[in-house]
Amino acid sequence: MRTPDWPLTATRWTQLTLAEDDPAHLDVDFWTSVMRDSRSNAVCVSAGGYIAYYPTRIPYHHRSTFMGDTDPFGALVEAARGLGMHVMARVDPHAVHADAATAHPEWLACDQEGAPIEHWSHPGIWLTCAFTGYHREFVTEVAREIVREYDVDAIFANRWEGYYGISYSEAARRSFRDDTGFELPKREHDTTDPAWTAYVAWRRRRLSELVSIWDAAVKDLRPHARFIPNLGAFAARDLEPELVKRVYPLFVVDKQGRSGIEAPWAAGRVAKRSRGLFPDRPVGLITSVGPEYHQHRWKDSVAPPEEVRTWIVDGFAQGAFPWFTKFNATVSDPRWVPAVVDAFGLHAKLEPVLAPMPVTAEVALVDPSRAGRIRSGAAHSFPDEDGFYQALVEARIPFDLLADQVLSAERLRPYKVLVLANAEQLSDEQCAAVRDYVAAGGGLVAAHQSSLYDEHGEPRANFGLADVFGADLVSPLRGPIKNNYIALTGEHPVSGGFGPARRIIGGTRLLGVEARPGTQVPFRFVPDFPDLPMEELYARKDPDAPAVITREGPGRVVYIPFDLGAIFWETLQADHGRLIANAVRWALGGEPEATVRGPGLVDLAVRRDEHSLAVTVVNLTNPMAMRGAIRETIPLPPQTVSVALPPDAAGATARLLVDGSEVPVAVRDGRAEVELTGAGLIEVVHLTWEPR
Repeated sequence: MRTPDWPLTATRWTQLTLAEDDPAHLDVDFWTSVMRDSRSNAVCVSAGGYIAYYPTRIPYHHRSTFMGDTDPFGALVEAARGLGMHVMARVDPHAVHADAATAHPEWLACDQEGAPIEHWSHPGIWLTCAFTGYHREFVTEVAREIVREYDVDAIFANRWEGYYGISYSEAARRSFRDDTGFELPKREHDTTDPAWTAYVAWRRRRLSELVSIWDAAVKDLRPHARFIPNLGAFAARDLEPELVKRVYPLFVVDKQGRSGIEAPWAAGRVAKRSRGLFPDRPVGLITSVGPEYHQHRWKDSVAPPEEVRTWIVDGFAQGAFPWFTKFNATVSDPRWVPAVVDAFGLHAKLEPVLAPMPVTAEVALVDPSRAGRIRSGAAHSFPDEDGFYQALVEARIPFDLLADQVLSAERLRPYKVLVLANAEQLSDEQCAAVRDYVAAGGGLVAAHQSSLYDEHGEPRANFGLADVFGADLVSPLRGPIKNNYIALTGEHPVSGGFGPARRIIGGTRLLGVEARPGTQVPFRFVPDFPDLPMEELYARKDPDAPAVITREGPGRVVYIPFDLGAIFWETLQADHGRLIANAVRWALGGEPEATVRGPGLVDLAVRRDEHSLAVTVVNLTNPMAMRGAIRETIPLPPQTVSVALPPDAAGATARLLVDGSEVPVAVRDGRAEVELTGAGLIEVVHLTWEPR
């Protein structure tokens, strides 16, 4: 008999998203072989919602017109159960066919004039509104029918929120008015309209209620079963925390790949982001076998195999269990299969050692998954944090993400350094937690407009953390500024490593600040001067305003009053990355617990238990690292892995988990060193020791 803790053993997922014509030529044997060869222990298969792939008896639940008297969903469930796999049924309720729309116009999303909204991609079908009976009643009955008729462990809902914009259906208008007293806002992200702020909270609350209804409905039939919604790329950001704690056994994050200028470490960030909010919940990263280009939508295609493999591996290296998805069961290009089999095989090989060991770090970067969202509407773009993330990866400083929602003394306690890349919106309580953290000896690196706004987006006259920064605001943000520079003004570890340079590139958005007594100013802004005509390209005045401020007390603090992270992410100038790394290393006050020295770009993860530590090294050294797709993995040059041993450790032994070999360990000054050579995409150095 299955129990509610089954998600803990569902760690490698195959997902098959069916097209309407798939029932006519579904090759169940092929998909059974993929599940077996990839060592998948769980499967997610299309079942219903927009199209039913089983013989549903619910009116207006559209059956695939190619199904005849077959049951493709049932056949795939049977095949997966034959392999001993967990099974999840996929539903998608974001649209309905014309017959349902005609019979139930009250189910549809509407524009401000009350007109139903046709699907943007496929004419003749209609978008649904999540605040109507369609979601609360129809989708509930679909979920119950599937769970009643088939041996499944969960329902997985894609695009379950219905229409992503503001739906002005009569049901939504009435519910919002009754709950808040407001009419629905006429524009999204209009911070001058109190209805918008109310809408953000109302929508989150109502969606959370839906999840509760659906979860209770399936548990009523199968006590071990769960209803698990697709959570997009930002995990549980849009759901009530108490609901998550009560009904979510795991998170499934729909960040299927990368496009444009995006680093492959974005896969691992999914796991860090989830841990930073709910550290005790498993998280899965959905990976598409096709390219992720939202503008062009090549959904029935195949990405270069090495891109798929790298994305999966970096995700599980940071703790996100692998999950691949294939759209359309017809396989016209099978080149993705070996990549998935290999990546999943690596996970299966490493899982017995790594799974029991929690990921640890001494540095935490605050993740603004909410900060600025209501004030600026920037729900998905955080260039300051992207830049700091890239700089820390380049500097090989292992770090966690910590969600701004849970910034508290308890969550800060494990870390030696906290990084605020541009944590604009911090409440007085959050500022107090940071203040106490630094007073207790914690390090802090903060930049740009961190703490300049309260949690509601209201500006402060001075930084909420001015006393901690050792800096006061004297003039507001200005920019974008061209041709800005910062000058090195004295010897300090934060200004080390720049060679003979007397100044480096500055920022584009600058705050005027004054340094308080007892601080040091290792960089100052060069006053503005023209960038044209070229003959006018020279500084008129000496450096003056502080550009980097440091303060040393119980904890070390660095404050940088410009857009350091954003400008590094935009231009990738090495000096900006060095400045970020210098600041974090100085605030740390010593060598990190685990380091990996050598050439190349790697993404590191550190795990430990009582008598061992594992350093995972993902090799991202590749000309396509910052813009895919990766064509091949270039072997990593030799590296030195160095780990601080506990004072009572009696020597150490090391094993390479991917290679499978024992390697020599040299112990010097309380640190164990291992030489790593010949690493491909991933290697794990597992050090163990015995107490004296």
